[in-house]
Amino acid sequence: MTEAATTAAGGRTTAAAIRPYRPVDHRSCRALWAELIEQHRDLYDDPGSGGADPGAGFEEYLTRLDLTGIWVAEHADDGVVGMVGLLLRGRAGEVEPVVVTQRRRSQGVGTALLEHVARESRRRGMAYLTVTPTSRNDVAIRCLHRAGYDALSNVTLTLDLDPRSHEWRDGLDLYGQRFRY
Repeated sequence: MTEAATTAAGGRTTAAAIRPYRPVDHRSCRALWAELIEQHRDLYDDPGSGGADPGAGFEEYLTRLDLTGIWVAEHADDGVVGMVGLLLRGRAGEVEPVVVTQRRRSQGVGTALLEHVARESRRRGMAYLTVTPTSRNDVAIRCLHRAGYDALSNVTLTLDLDPRSHEWRDGLDLYGQRFRY
């Protein structure tokens, strides 16, 4: 178990212990998954994303054959407040998901989870880690960059076949090309 001391906005220090996922964490992690889907719904103004039960995707996630580990952040007062998963990609790993409950964001919990999964990946001899945040989640992208994720390895481009179903924002440039996001 890894103990992560973090400082909250009010200057008080809180502690979150990082430990492996256990079956008793199922309800809390399913709720975190639902919170992640709700955040995506808000970011993309898409209330139907994730279906009628936004936590249901967690059930499918648990059955993935490439899932090699899940760790949770447990706070003394609030219980499980975050989770991170590791998917195996040959000699590489993919961090999916990393989520911290709204109440505990900006307190270092996500950073502690990212540091833990990086240590675990090094221990397992992986060559590198990737993570794929949504393009509109600037807070997550900044956090990931601070945590060392500063190399672009893949870019996913979208051809919107039904422009009425999405409202894209303008404003990202890459290699001199303008992209919506």
